[in-house]
Amino acid sequence: MESFDTYQTPLSSRYASKEMAHLFSPAMRFHTWRKLWLNLAIAEKELGLPIPAEAIEQMQANLHLTAEQFEVAAVEEKKRRHDVMAHVHTFGQVAPAAAGIIHLGATSCYVTDNADLIFLREGLTLLIQKLAVVIDRFSKFAEQYRALPALGFTHFQPAQLTTVGKRTTLWLQELLWDLRNLKRARDDLGFRGVKGTTGTQASFLALFDGDHDKVEELDRLVTRLSGFGYAYPVTSQTYSRKIDIDVLAPLAGLGATAHKLATDLRLLANLKEVEEPFESTQIGSSAMAYKRNPMRSERICSLARHLMVLHQNALMTSSVQWFERTLDDSANRRITLPEAFLTADIVLTTLQNVSEGLVVYPKVIARRIAQELPFMATENIIMAVVKAGGDRQEAHEKIRVLSHEAAHQVKHLGLENDLIERVKADPYFDPIKGQLDALLEPSTFIGRAPEQVDRFLAEWVRPALADEELKLSVEKGGKAELNV
Repeated sequence: MESFDTYQTPLSSRYASKEMAHLFSPAMRFHTWRKLWLNLAIAEKELGLPIPAEAIEQMQANLHLTAEQFEVAAVEEKKRRHDVMAHVHTFGQVAPAAAGIIHLGATSCYVTDNADLIFLREGLTLLIQKLAVVIDRFSKFAEQYRALPALGFTHFQPAQLTTVGKRTTLWLQELLWDLRNLKRARDDLGFRGVKGTTGTQASFLALFDGDHDKVEELDRLVTRLSGFGYAYPVTSQTYSRKIDIDVLAPLAGLGATAHKLATDLRLLANLKEVEEPFESTQIGSSAMAYKRNPMRSERICSLARHLMVLHQNALMTSSVQWFERTLDDSANRRITLPEAFLTADIVLTTLQNVSEGLVVYPKVIARRIAQELPFMATENIIMAVVKAGGDRQEAHEKIRVLSHEAAHQVKHLGLENDLIERVKADPYFDPIKGQLDALLEPSTFIGRAPEQVDRFLAEWVRPALADEELKLSVEKGGKAELNV
């Protein structure tokens, strides 16, 4: 027995969106159970079982629980030690004409598992819609900074230049893959349907006097009434817990993307190149008043790690389901599944909030480029000398010596990189000194980064967001506000 209070997880009460919190609330769960009982009764009546019209009408009129009915259910559950039977009894009190046929032929998993599949599908839809908004916001940021040169990093060491916009497309590409994976998981979901206590449909075969065709039609009818295109062809008492693995995998993947993105932002904040939003009255540290800690990105990383770990829970639960079922999955799933969706929801809200207020510092970025670009430009300088009639090997040796002298200034004396000044002071480079400014123009070092951004947004991002479902989500997105 598990109290209906266990369906409400701590995360939902404070941080998640109202839609996601409501989806995994007791009110929605037990409302959905009642809809499933109604769908079963409608289908059974249509196929010839003697269920009075009044029973259907009373069930339809009482699909939502009142506060008083929640109290009745709590008392019944404490007495019966069975949550489903407690709610069968409670539903029967407000729909007395249906009291004798509610749950007819079904096992508890008819409502618990089918309801879970409904919640998983709706939860994925909510995440897909929120993710579309996040992608839209970052795509606008990428477009705005498509051509702003920035120092690239490999191994977190200075590397060839990129642009702020091009780096953003790397995040966007992973978010697009997450969007694809969430949609795949949602669109692949089936229904448990009407399968009976061990999946053999024996109880329904008895109800319909051995008519196999009617039992199969019952399964199809209830599946259609519940809004699913198909039911899993075979089940045990439960739908296979491997489905939970398939659903939580793309959520874990989203967590990995969010963690990488937020980590990049934390590193950029340290470099003072890009910062997340920071309110005028926000305090970064109780002791160090000057600090602007990237607390939103840190929160994303913290929650993303939790989200990634929850997938392991689904794997382990699936692996220990003996034969037709065991009950050691129940308490675990009632925590794991809601937490995964609530956590993903909070991560996306925070990502959107960050994406809508990113602050870029072009002068800091330019200064960092100026510190490193002279070394990166040495090959260009050598080539210019050769074009002016010089010897490639001699030019290489000249640049090598001057580069080491400049590196000594930077690393040992803490001074600025003065390689270009050394080049200008050396008569050997007189033939190309007029070209040095052009040779050191950052925009000549970014390759096709701006064009890559343009093409990526045009050929991948915009088509993905052109989907009617996602277009409406983006239009209605609004700004993401954080509770704390």
